[in-house]
Amino acid sequence: MSTKPFEPQFMKVGVLTAALQELTPREIRDPDPDRAIEDWLAFAHELGADYIQLAAALHPSESDIPAEAMLDPAANTLDLREPFNESRAKRVRAALDEYKVGLSDVGYFDNLLHHDPAIRKKKHDFMLRTFDAAQMLGVDAVCGFVGRNQTHSMDQNLDDFTEHFIPLLKEAKKRGLTYRVEQCPMPGWTTGDNFHNNIAYTPGTWIALHKICEKHGVGDQFRIHYDPSHAILMGQDTRSIFQYLKDEGYNFLIGGFHVKGQVTHSKGVSAWGYGGQTIQRGDWKNGQPSENPTDQSNAWLKQTVLAEHELPGTARHDPLAYLQNRTVDWLDHQLAARQLLQLDVSNTHLVVEHEYPPARIQDKEKLKPVLQGSIAFVRKIDEAAACMYALQNEVLPSLGIPVQGRGREAYRS
Repeated sequence: MSTKPFEPQFMKVGVLTAALQELTPREIRDPDPDRAIEDWLAFAHELGADYIQLAAALHPSESDIPAEAMLDPAANTLDLREPFNESRAKRVRAALDEYKVGLSDVGYFDNLLHHDPAIRKKKHDFMLRTFDAAQMLGVDAVCGFVGRNQTHSMDQNLDDFTEHFIPLLKEAKKRGLTYRVEQCPMPGWTTGDNFHNNIAYTPGTWIALHKICEKHGVGDQFRIHYDPSHAILMGQDTRSIFQYLKDEGYNFLIGGFHVKGQVTHSKGVSAWGYGGQTIQRGDWKNGQPSENPTDQSNAWLKQTVLAEHELPGTARHDPLAYLQNRTVDWLDHQLAARQLLQLDVSNTHLVVEHEYPPARIQDKEKLKPVLQGSIAFVRKIDEAAACMYALQNEVLPSLGIPVQGRGREAYRS
């Protein structure tokens, strides 16, 4: 056996444009919608990001959920009040070239199984516009949620997925796109008691949904955009999830990553357990859901009482927390991805998603060094993991040299 060369493969590091929703003031971008994309590409260049994940969302004037009711208000950096066209695409492509920043994909995160047919149609129509924009901009994927029909059980939602989501995947297939699902359970999406409001929240449902997709000829269109923060919220760890997918023959499902952590508050878990705060949150008034959007935002205590989002690099290094699955072990996350998943590593995107509340600064110059530091941290962690993987899994085995120690193990308690 010949000695294998040392050739580490690095992932592509980017940032979701929702990190700064109002980079371009409304009075400027509403009449000139593509200015927001140009400004974000210039900002991404300053941050040292190689790519942006372009956030699309219903315009605040069209959304069915008021911004005051959201944990993280959506960013419509890609404004689709008017359909995207070739003229707009040419302008965006010119900015991509000017700032030497790429586009990983387009993200539209909404409930696509909404129980109200009129609201669901509005969201689906917008998603189709998102598909069209993605195709015109030359990307191969759109990222989003599946959602949940709140009037149905989880099993019934599999039928809803077949009826309402499969047609979207067929439209994605026509355009040569993959739909990558972020697995956030969205516990505070409504004032109801459901914790899992995005049915594609865990590997068990990913596999069930993919089997439905295969039956309808769109298995290749359904992939996962894995975010470890949501695994932490449910007491899971990355390595065990990836191992489970490999054991089940589905380690091809993950096609991209959000790098966002979650730091679990042990006191909150002690008070409420992993089901989150179930009573007296403040989202109900006089025995019924409050009509005040600010009150409705208290529904997110189902999640925030347990944990707080982490912008990578901003949480203290805590090996004990890693062992207890209370925060993300970023180095092992990147190692496990290489060891256990079927990835084209050098064409896989790592997208920094900023939702750390104290640092959600809507001021470009103040936020800039925060994002610069986080993006640099993500890049260096990925480079370190790539070097360890190449050395331990390629170079040393080719020389018959054993790797030292055991490392973190899946399913270990």
